[in-house]
Amino acid sequence: MNRFTLITLLVPGAALLLAAGCSPYQNADRVEMLNVSYDPTREFYQEYNEWFRSEWETKTGQHVVVRQSHGGSGKQARAVLDGLEAHVVTLALAYDIDGIARREGLIDTGWQSRLPDNSAPYTSTIVFLVRKGNPKNIHDWDDLARPEVEVIAPNPRTSGGARWNYLAAWGYALHKELGDLAGLQDPEKASAVAAAEEKAYDFVTRLYRNVPVLDSGARASTTTFIQRHIGDVLITWENEAFLVLDIIRGAEVEMVVPSVSILTEPTVAWVDGVVAKRGTEKVARAYLEYLYRPEAQRLIARHHFRPRLPEYADPADLALFTDLHLFTIEEVFGGWRAAHEKHFTNHGLFDRIFTTAR
Repeated sequence: MNRFTLITLLVPGAALLLAAGCSPYQNADRVEMLNVSYDPTREFYQEYNEWFRSEWETKTGQHVVVRQSHGGSGKQARAVLDGLEAHVVTLALAYDIDGIARREGLIDTGWQSRLPDNSAPYTSTIVFLVRKGNPKNIHDWDDLARPEVEVIAPNPRTSGGARWNYLAAWGYALHKELGDLAGLQDPEKASAVAAAEEKAYDFVTRLYRNVPVLDSGARASTTTFIQRHIGDVLITWENEAFLVLDIIRGAEVEMVVPSVSILTEPTVAWVDGVVAKRGTEKVARAYLEYLYRPEAQRLIARHHFRPRLPEYADPADLALFTDLHLFTIEEVFGGWRAAHEKHFTNHGLFDRIFTTAR
C-alpha cells in the first residue's frame, strides 16, 4: 500500500494544492492548471493527470502540470466563487457548478451541453460500509433507522455526496410506498405522492437521529468511520467504499449494497473566466474531453466509478458493480434545482429534519 495514498484517504481536506499556493502559468512549453474537485476523486485524478500529461505532451510538446484541490463539493464551489482560480471544476453534482455559473463571467450557463452525457463522464451510486461480519445485520435503508444503529454520514449543507445520500434515502422511502417511481411529478398522482412523502419525512428523520456527527465531506466521514472507529455503518459513494476495501487492508469492514439507490452523476466544466484570463482554454477543454476517451473510461472503471462507455472498461472491473434499481434525480425530484429548493435551502426539509432529529 502506497503511504501517500493512505494519507490522502485518511486526512480530510488533504489536497495537492491550497488556494494560497496556486500560481497558474503558461508558455509555449509548460502550462499549469488547477482542478477543483470533490472528496473521493483524489486517487482517480492523480492517475488521470499523469495519463493526460503524457498524452498532451506527445501531441503538442507542451508539459502540463495539473494540481488538485479536494473537499466537500458545496464548499469547493463556494471557494471558486470566493476567488479560488480553478481552471476546471469536477464536482459531485450539477447544482454546485450551476451555482458558479450564476456568477457572471465565470462559467457559461449552457455548460452542461458542452460535453456528452450532460457533462457527466462517469456515474456512481450510494452504498454502505459496515463492520466486518455485519454484526448489526444491516442490509437495506430501513436498517439505518433502527434506534440501535449508529450511522456516519457527511453534512448536506457542505457535501455533494451528502446530498446524494439524503436523496437516496428519501427516494428509497418513496419507492417502498409507491413502488413505481416514474411520473411522480404527474398531478394525478399528487395525493398518493403526498402521503408517501410524509412517510419519507418520518423515515429520513429517524435515520438522521442516528447520525452522531455530520462531517463536512465524504472523505472526512470515511475517516470518522475507519480511523476513529465511530459508527456501525457509513453511507458513502460506491467508489469510496471500493477504495477503502482496496487499500486499507486492516479496515475490518465490508460493503452492503441496498436494494434501491440513486444514480449519482458527478459533472465537470472548464471555468471560462479563468481559462480566458490565463490563456489555458485549449488545454482545459482537452483535459475534460479526454475523460471520454477509451483509455480514460477504462481508468474510470479501474477506480470504481461507473463509466459512460463500459465497452472500453476491463470486464473484471465492471463485474464488481452490483446490479440494483437506480432512480434518477429527474424522475423522483424533478431535477437538482427543484430538489435543492425543497430540501436544502435555509428552512428547507433537511433543516427541519435535522432540527427534529436533534
